[in-house]
Parts: sequence; C-alpha cells; structure tokens
Amino acid sequence: MVQAVYATDHRRGTLLAATGVLVVSFDALLVRLAEASSGDIVFLRGLFIAISLTFMLRLLRGRWTWNALREGGRPAWTMTVTMGMTQMLFVVAVMHTLAANVVVILTAAPLFAAVLSGIFLGEWVRMRTWVAMALCIAGIVLVFGGSVSLGNWVGDAVALLCALIVAVNFTQLRRAPQVSRLALVSGGGLFACLASIPFAAPFELSGQTLVVVGVMGLIQMPLALVLMTEATRHLPSAEVSLFLVLEAIFGSFWVWLVLGEEPTGATLIGGGIVIGTLVGHSWLALRRERVA
Repeated sequence: MVQAVYATDHRRGTLLAATGVLVVSFDALLVRLAEASSGDIVFLRGLFIAISLTFMLRLLRGRWTWNALREGGRPAWTMTVTMGMTQMLFVVAVMHTLAANVVVILTAAPLFAAVLSGIFLGEWVRMRTWVAMALCIAGIVLVFGGSVSLGNWVGDAVALLCALIVAVNFTQLRRAPQVSRLALVSGGGLFACLASIPFAAPFELSGQTLVVVGVMGLIQMPLALVLMTEATRHLPSAEVSLFLVLEAIFGSFWVWLVLGEEPTGATLIGGGIVIGTLVGHSWLALRRERVA
C-alpha cells in the first residue's frame, strides 16, 4: 500500500516537473520572437509577470504580493531586487549572444549556489560538488571561447552574472525558506518593470510584441513556476534538478528549430561538459537521498 502511494506520488511529481520544464524552455525563443529592444521586453514582461502572479498568489494562497513580502521581512525585499535583476539580465543575455550559450551557463547556477551555501551558511559540500564545479567552469570557459570570435562574449558575461545572482537567490532562500516564491517572482517582475522604464517605449510596440510578451508574462512564466514549485512537493530536490538540465536542451532546440540558430562547436562541447556533469552530480545526489 505504501509503495503504491509512493509510486503514484512519484509519477505525479515527474509529470509536473517535466511539464514545467517544457513550458519554461520556450522562454529564450519567445524573447527572440518578441522583436523588440531589451528595455521594452523587460518592461512588459516584468509588468505582466507582476500582474499575473499577484492574482495567482491571491487565488492559491489567499494573500496579495505586498502582504507576503511584508511578512517575509528584510530577506524578502532583498530577494525581490535580486529576482528582478535576474529577469532583466536573462533578457539582455538572450538578446546579445546565442540562446544555447545562455541556457547552458544558467544551468550551472545550482552548483554555484551549493558553493555559496558552504561559504555563507556553513553547509559544506562534498568533494564531488567541487569536482562538478570545476568541470562546469571548464565547460563555461569553452562556451566563452566560442563566443569571443563571434563578438558575443558580452552576452555570455551577462548570462554568467545572471547565473551567479540566481545562485545568490538560492542561497538566500535556504536561509529564509518561509518567503513565498510566487511573491518574490511577482515583486521581482515589478522591480524589473520599474527599473527598465528609462529604456522602454511601450506605447510604440507592435501587436506581435504585445502578444508574445503577453504569453510570456501572463501564461508561460506563471504556469511553469506553479508546476515546478508543486513538483518539489513530490520529488527529491536532486531529481527536480535533473529535470532542470533538460531546460538547456529544449531551450536550445526550440530556437534552432524555429529560428535556425545553430550552436557553435565550442558551445556544443562546453554545453555537453556542463550538462553531463550536472546529470552525473544530480544522479549521485539522488542515489544518496534514496539510500538515506
């Protein structure tokens, strides 16, 4: 009986995580299809995310965003700013380098977070995490090397900064797990929207831009966030991390399929190292969780 309940729970978690990753993997493609400047996309995307998640938080948790952030105290307001920064940096990175480079570099964020947790929270990681970190850095260096010749290294640098801030967010969430994720992303969207006002001209945007960014902010991001958050209730964190690796693969594939943007040889090799390392690291962590 217990095994049957566990199997059902695991299947539910797997379906939620896989669907969430599939939904979020379209993000880079939608940014490209919006055909607008970084400032315009950040402004509208942030605004729509703030609106949609505010009402979703009210519907699911019975609270408004500002109430949830106030209850979270200073950590909530700090993470709101850093969450908004990641939303801004992601768009800028996708607009200035290959989409495959961005999703590969961002995939390494959980490993950066593991190291930061050891430094700032005293949760020292195992040797395999340090080895995985070194391999991921080597893979990212290869990705950078391929971009230098194409003049895309600035976009790669922005993606790396975004990954580091995502890692900082993960570390802060470990210290303040009571803070609502939905409220953080909603508040981050509003921060990104307000910060981009000097660089945006929303009243001059085309209908295509409004539709595409509307899909991103009102449907795609809220749906993906709810699915992935719910999946963590049914699956070990290491198993959810394995699904997140698929985002890099699918994200690159959609851009290649629709826009014909092929990753460079250096990106394929470096990305293979990063993704392979993360799969191996997550598998070992998952095996350890199951044994325990």
